[in-house]
Amino acid sequence: MNVWLRSGEPWVWMAAAAVAACLLMVFGLLLLLAVQGLGFFWSANVLQAVLTEPGQAPKLLIGEIHSQETVPVSRLPAQLQAQFSDPRQPVVRYLIKTGNRERYGLDFCWVLQAHLQQIQYPPTLAVLERQEWGNAYGYIEALQEQGAVIAEGAAVWAQLEPRLQRIREVRHNIKQIEKNDLGHVNYVLEQLRLRERKLMLQGRLTAAKAAELHARAAAQKAVSRQLQARLAVLYQDSRSDSLLLRDMRGDLLNIPLANLVQVTQPNSLSLWQKLQLYGTRLWQFVSSDPREANTEGGVFPAIFGTVMMVLLMSFIVTPLGVVAAVYLQEYAQPGWWTQLIRISVNNLAGVPSIVYGVFGLGFFVYFLGSNLDALFFPEAAPAPVFGAPGILWASLTLALLTLPVVIVATEEGLARIPRSVREGSFALGATQFETLRYTLLPMASPAIMTGLILAIARAAGEVAPLMLVGVVKLAPSLVLDSNPPFLHLERKFMHLGFHIYDVGLQSPNVEAARSLVYVTALLLVLVILVLNLTAFWIRARLSERYKALETL
Repeated sequence: MNVWLRSGEPWVWMAAAAVAACLLMVFGLLLLLAVQGLGFFWSANVLQAVLTEPGQAPKLLIGEIHSQETVPVSRLPAQLQAQFSDPRQPVVRYLIKTGNRERYGLDFCWVLQAHLQQIQYPPTLAVLERQEWGNAYGYIEALQEQGAVIAEGAAVWAQLEPRLQRIREVRHNIKQIEKNDLGHVNYVLEQLRLRERKLMLQGRLTAAKAAELHARAAAQKAVSRQLQARLAVLYQDSRSDSLLLRDMRGDLLNIPLANLVQVTQPNSLSLWQKLQLYGTRLWQFVSSDPREANTEGGVFPAIFGTVMMVLLMSFIVTPLGVVAAVYLQEYAQPGWWTQLIRISVNNLAGVPSIVYGVFGLGFFVYFLGSNLDALFFPEAAPAPVFGAPGILWASLTLALLTLPVVIVATEEGLARIPRSVREGSFALGATQFETLRYTLLPMASPAIMTGLILAIARAAGEVAPLMLVGVVKLAPSLVLDSNPPFLHLERKFMHLGFHIYDVGLQSPNVEAARSLVYVTALLLVLVILVLNLTAFWIRARLSERYKALETL
């Protein structure tokens, strides 16, 4: 036994067990996110039942069973506990999504299983996914055009989908005009205004130049009026059709088709149709903008902002980290000064991320950004350009946060290169810089990529510093668009990590946001995985390319 312990084999098995436990926890986390999140897009059947609560008249209940749980009677409201003799008795209750939030205030309610009678799943029950106010549930009675009924009952469905498709096209055209065409016109008008003010501040605004700028502005305003007229026609066209829906209280609701995203009858759908609907909803989630305080719609701006921020951070931190590591490993003389720098770098890796956020806000935004505005953008005053949080300052802050990781990884890669490689390069007449550029850095590139992978993994999930230096709940414009200079580093952006925080903790509709938190967290993990796999692939290619040099 002592010989076996001294051989070190038990420690090998313990290390293997620890790695296996870590892998199981990782896969368990991914499985939890997938199970809880991906079910968000499945079209569940809609029940209709009679709710018979004590002391109240029976009433009709329509909705989706969102979840169920078994709880003791003691956890129920006081008015429901009276009907049970044992407070420890377990009872089953359902969380039912009833929708119609504008009518009932909340679109979720808890109902005891024992209070549901005459449960059935009528095939004609409809689910209306809306742009505002969430889902609506009920029976479609009629389709209207300009207030006149054109179809009733089952005949509605023959005309509904073509009209919905037309509404989607109209909505797409409206979005294109508002975000692209009008957005470009407003951008050009603002640039012309700033140009005129800058010339005036510099004392170079002549009458001819002012007339030219005013003529260009007048031309843009004429284009804006034309676009506004087209928008008015499109809005009028989109508001002509509506549906009459009978809800669970028997009320008849008039719902404009312009407010609808999809209309389905889940109880009558086949498995294949539900799978197609699932794919459609999944694509809409990753490709559309959020709505309803981020509890509905998609997360495309958050995905785009996360990837852009990570790419900018990578372009900033890589050269800084490599230069610092090269100095420490190749140029700095051993001594107390070099040792102090290394200790400082290692200590920076342990500083809380929120401290970097405070530093970024104070130094980058308030000091550096304000001075840049005073020097280069005085015409924009008092509105800030770079003197406000934006994606540039967020990327710089996270670059500082991950800089120690890149420095340490690059320095380790340079230290592993045999001294004979350097001596052979010097013997052939190469200078130290040429040796570094053509031999050492290419051989250390896999280690540099390792540091970058670790930096991406940490930076992509950070939220606390971003809340101070650029991330927002909803960004009206992406940081990359068709307006010069195309990449707008001063703009604020959305981020998947902050989106999870906002939906999970700041949402007015907690139950509706729960599944969205899981699926957004899964999406964030997948985005980080894709970024890391890309870096892994680059590192593998570099390792294969310089493998011969590593064996010297």
